[in-house]
Amino acid sequence: MSDIKKKLGKKIKYYRELKGLTQEELAERIDFNCRSLSFIECGTNFVTADSLEKLCRELCVTPKQLFDFDYYSQNPEDIEKELTKLINKNKEKLTDIYNILRGFLG
Repeated sequence: MSDIKKKLGKKIKYYRELKGLTQEELAERIDFNCRSLSFIECGTNFVTADSLEKLCRELCVTPKQLFDFDYYSQNPEDIEKELTKLINKNKEKLTDIYNILRGFLG
């Protein structure tokens, strides 16, 4: 199974869940077969250009957002590692980082 298909499938699932949609709801909204959407989200199948356009429109994302795999992870451990790396690379901005997080998290 292709790594890009798996990554794209995870991104589609992420944005679908972010919008609070089930696979059935999204499939219906884009006039798509629910089983096909499931295969795409699992990384078994790849989207066509037409399907990609419909997905982007319904999920309110750009193709770039779906294919930007560099900064995406749903795994909390991966997110923590990435945040630690970013903080360590930007020690001089630690106060700014703290203030942003504090403002965001309350």
